[in-house]
Amino acid sequence: VAMDESIAEVETDKATMEMQSFDEGTLYRIYVKEGEAVPLGARLAMLLEEGEAPPAEGEDPVSAPPTPSSSSEKVSPEPTSNAEPSHSNSLTKTEEPNSGDRVKASPLAKRIAREKGVELSRLSGTGPGGRIVKKDVLSAATGTAKAKPAPANLEDRRIPLTGMRRVIAQRLLESKTSIPHFYLHIEVDAAPLMTARQQLNAEAENSGGVKLTVNDFVLRAAVKAALAVPAVNASFDGDAIIQYGDIHLSVAVAVEQGLVTPVIRSAQRLDLTELSLAMKSLADKARNKRLTPEEMQGGTLTISNLGAYGIDSFDAIINPPQSMILAVGAIVKKPVVNESDEIVPGLRMNIGLSGDHRVVDGAVGAQYLAELRKFLEQPILLLL
Repeated sequence: VAMDESIAEVETDKATMEMQSFDEGTLYRIYVKEGEAVPLGARLAMLLEEGEAPPAEGEDPVSAPPTPSSSSEKVSPEPTSNAEPSHSNSLTKTEEPNSGDRVKASPLAKRIAREKGVELSRLSGTGPGGRIVKKDVLSAATGTAKAKPAPANLEDRRIPLTGMRRVIAQRLLESKTSIPHFYLHIEVDAAPLMTARQQLNAEAENSGGVKLTVNDFVLRAAVKAALAVPAVNASFDGDAIIQYGDIHLSVAVAVEQGLVTPVIRSAQRLDLTELSLAMKSLADKARNKRLTPEEMQGGTLTISNLGAYGIDSFDAIINPPQSMILAVGAIVKKPVVNESDEIVPGLRMNIGLSGDHRVVDGAVGAQYLAELRKFLEQPILLLL
């Protein structure tokens, strides 16, 4: 094993991360099975240096791992609901209804089949549950029915929750049941934004600079709008509202295991290009399981953009303890009415705001969206 070589994946309740070797040597012994839950501080493996002899049988060079306390979280299978006793934890293969001697047919159909010399296993029944009935046999006997094999049944699967999926379920359930959501929507003229992006990217291509995405403009506009309406950059805290000074921007990133929201710290200090670089770095870390816990906590405002998936508009669930989340849709070409009352082609983007009504009133949310629209429709302001 080489220094810094990836030797394991460690899954916490927040993320799955690769673990690198802290030294070089030979991986002599592994103490933990794949998928096993272990307490903090438990030993995972033994690494021997070059030329180092393995310990004698029964000799333990490392102290025993700490015993999990009663408060340690234990992962156990989800209990099977009593409402559906027919669904067990093990999956059995369902036999095809028309296989061998176990043919589903009415007694009359069986008798007629014997008399007519019709092989029931070659028929597809039209009766309830695929049962072969009299007319099926008569049709086959006269040559009008085309025998076809019965389609194979698809099996159900029970998929255990990963640590990440369990936390997503818990936090979003908490959000929807404890936070009074309200929803606002705007439609943004995206033509100026697309023109500015095209011009800036053309210049970046010539100078070797950073190419910008639509999402980069949205992030910058969200930050600028939050500076103009600071009441949205807050959270509810029992008998008080905490209004944050810095804007720590959480951005939803889809990964194989679910969804993570890495945080761009003090986003108000970054210009458009710096925001773009920070976002690309965090997204790359997320997809390669290299995010640290510090990079996934402390956000004060969240952006969720499903435009790349072809979603025109949607409502997002607030990421607690934050008080607001933006839901960004795709840029769509559609007919619009211009200032001369003419119907012309236009580019439009829908953005939704989900707010915590304990912290943000509807009027404040509307002010924020008005500022957001201003910055997106006048992208020159995002360069200041």
